[in-house]
Amino acid sequence: MKDELIYKDNLIEIRDDSIKLKHYYLPFISKKILFSSIEKIETKDLPFMGWQFYGIGVIERNLTWLPFDPFRPVRDRIFVITITEKRLRSAFTVENSEQVEKLLIEKEWLLKIFS
Repeated sequence: MKDELIYKDNLIEIRDDSIKLKHYYLPFISKKILFSSIEKIETKDLPFMGWQFYGIGVIERNLTWLPFDPFRPVRDRIFVITITEKRLRSAFTVENSEQVEKLLIEKEWLLKIFS
């Protein structure tokens, strides 16, 4: 079934055709990104220091937008989305990174894993 909900937490929703990043723009505006527009999704370990709660940041020398997550500094992974023909990337954290990582790998949406 199209648009079936696969995963949901307080930060994101993953459906068959898209990822919804909650709190993309404060206070409550979400952003829906269709998988068909995504070039790649990568994940990497999230260092304890240096991560902000919200806004534009630099990840691996690329401008990246981070939706609001007040607990980002204590999370273990960050997922980075590169959208086809867009310069600004989006990154997000989740409440259960192992489950989301496994799901994205199963669906072949997660292309690379960086440690």
